[in-house]
Amino acid sequence: MTDTSTGQVGAPTPGLRRVVGPMPLMFISLGSIIGSGWLLGALTAASAAGGASVLSWLLAGVVMVLLALVHAELAAAYPFAGGTARYPRLAFGALAGFAAGWVGWLQAVTLAPIEVEAALSYLNHAWPGLVNADGALTGRGLWIAVALIALFTVVNIMGVRWLAESNRITVLWKTAVPVLTIIVLMVVSFHASNFTAGGGFAPFGAHGVFAALPLGVVFALQGFEQAVQLGGESRNPQRDLPRAVIGAVLIGTVIYIGLEFAFIGALDPANLLHGWSAPVGKGDFGPYATLATTLGLGWLAVILYIDAVISPAGTGLVYLGTTARLSYALGHAGHVPRATAKLNRAGVPWVSLLLAFVVGIICFLPFPSWQSFVGLVTSATVMMYGFAPVTLIALRRSDPDRHRPYRLKGASVIAPLAFIAASEIIYWTSWPTVEKLLILIAVGLVVFAISHLLGKKSKDEPLDARALLWLLPWFVGLGLISYLGQYDGIGVIPPWVDLGVVAVFALAIFYLGVRLSLPASRVAEALVIEEAEAATEPASL
Repeated sequence: MTDTSTGQVGAPTPGLRRVVGPMPLMFISLGSIIGSGWLLGALTAASAAGGASVLSWLLAGVVMVLLALVHAELAAAYPFAGGTARYPRLAFGALAGFAAGWVGWLQAVTLAPIEVEAALSYLNHAWPGLVNADGALTGRGLWIAVALIALFTVVNIMGVRWLAESNRITVLWKTAVPVLTIIVLMVVSFHASNFTAGGGFAPFGAHGVFAALPLGVVFALQGFEQAVQLGGESRNPQRDLPRAVIGAVLIGTVIYIGLEFAFIGALDPANLLHGWSAPVGKGDFGPYATLATTLGLGWLAVILYIDAVISPAGTGLVYLGTTARLSYALGHAGHVPRATAKLNRAGVPWVSLLLAFVVGIICFLPFPSWQSFVGLVTSATVMMYGFAPVTLIALRRSDPDRHRPYRLKGASVIAPLAFIAASEIIYWTSWPTVEKLLILIAVGLVVFAISHLLGKKSKDEPLDARALLWLLPWFVGLGLISYLGQYDGIGVIPPWVDLGVVAVFALAIFYLGVRLSLPASRVAEALVIEEAEAATEPASL
């Protein structure tokens, strides 16, 4: 074998390895979608929107399908590892690539710890002492959480094949248990009147439907991009990536809507006489297990407690791996210290994995509970997704001759709608959460500036700072509208008018971003560099 980077015969081939087939790719995305969100999402959604929470899931499903369609074309045309960071870099240059990668990394690095927190919150019913009355980890819970993050790290370091195969096993279980729960609850106990109890079908109006989205609904359905992040390790990315992301979103949406129906229908009507603040009991963080126990379904409760470990653990396992691949892409580009791009003999970015392990543990300190975490993760997720629609149209203009095995029909309409939807969800997340996200983005820009000044490769690459002309207005504008709006803001912008303001603002930013994309010649140069770098990554079996 020839080392593609040195030309030495017999040297081990460095780089990421194309060993992941089509079904493991879809399982990786579906395994990320079916995590702690199914265990806790129905409860938080129902508390925020009542019976109308089923509309929240439907709306979130539509938004995620739109975003998945956009990602599918990008993933098939540009199958690079850590794609969410690399696509904007192609279209807008180094600064935009870093911004997208940084937001994506913030989202991904927090997923493993939040999944661990969800598992321990659920298991606290069977083994009290893991979390306190507010859902925050106790000392014992924290030690167990650290041990689980360490286990995820070890599995990922062993290689992507271990990641894909271990995930295949857990996804089969993770999909079967929610489906079983839906069927059993709807057969054993289903009160149709619950959907109009506690103040009617929509006791909190449209505000409640929208407010439920960042309280666990969008969080539950996010994750389809995990197959995209492993694009550099897919055997046939052009064919398999679109099928993986779209299939995973559709399956996940159907399952989650079914779970919300089953959850609301199985509730004791007496618990809803005074509203939706505690439909299964105050301080209860294991809603399905509680329902199963109340209905005399002890066997189902046991299965749910087992799943409370397997579902979040499987998602956390995947996200720790994809977090490392995002920081690998940023390090490979020279946007953060190059050490993050170091690979071991299994072709795994081990330094990035260790970084994800350390940051994941640190995240337990300011965010000790699932509830305190979910809003920030949601806002970072949809902001990461929001880069893709602008990038898609920009690359269609700047790289029109690129072979696109999957070409999204109606992209000129779907892409701006997807960008508007992402911006609306960020707004619904609430001002305090948006404020935290903007602070973290500012920290990232400082990291980029330092890396650019000190890194040799970064100095040789054009900065393309004109991307700031649409990125900064997007970040700051969303923050301002959020501060002035109806979701924990000061309420200056009236209801419904606020949604229109966000939509018009997002549309303006979308077309501004497309206009500020790099010219075709620069995109061609960037593609040559990306593909040359990617050529050192994959290795055949």
